[in-house]
Amino acid sequence: MSRNGHGTAKVRPYVRYSPRIYGVRDLSLRYEGRSESISTRPPDLSARGMFVNTANRFPEGAILNVTFRLHHVAGEVSARCEVRYCLPGVGVGVEFTDISSQAVELINREIALSHKRAEKTKPRRRSSKSIRNGRKSSKRTAR
Repeated sequence: MSRNGHGTAKVRPYVRYSPRIYGVRDLSLRYEGRSESISTRPPDLSARGMFVNTANRFPEGAILNVTFRLHHVAGEVSARCEVRYCLPGVGVGVEFTDISSQAVELINREIALSHKRAEKTKPRRRSSKSIRNGRKSSKRTAR
């Protein structure tokens, strides 16, 4: 790492390459070459890959096959993926290596719809002007 002139190391901020969502259904994960399904919990999904919550350990480079249904968009996605990292007892980060362009488009539409719906359900912040004018003020006046 380089130094910034003050003797402290520069820390590069973590940047996500793709937006993510957390709502997929019916996730099926199989280690390529084996027949058993692997127990999972809902993943963190992007168009490039996903983080799958599972207690199973997989070596980096392991090939997995995933199938899941998207929450907002009608469609099922099947893809071949490669384990990029494993957090023992937590889950695995996988990158899609063989996925159809239609499946990527479905994931992108799902992400867009999820973000749009999240924006609609965000609580609105009151403006500081309405608070200063005494409307709905949380401050109590002393008597």
